[in-house]
Amino acid sequence: MFAVCRGPIQSRFLTQMKAVLQDHRSNIYSKPPKDKIGPGQSLFTLSVFAVALLTPAGWIMHHIPAYRKRPPQTP
Repeated sequence: MFAVCRGPIQSRFLTQMKAVLQDHRSNIYSKPPKDKIGPGQSLFTLSVFAVALLTPAGWIMHHIPAYRKRPPQTP
């Protein structure tokens, strides 16, 4: 019974996925950008990404001694 219902569901899912993929392809442009990005903007963006990625790791590494001193929790 499940195998009989599976075919129409898969075909409908595939048609929906094709429509979604076609919509995303329409947003890809092959022309050069209209506005050039300067080195200051690039440096700012890269530094924001670096801070966003490294801050949580630094926080955890800084507090490892406190985590080790804490007694284990009992349920």
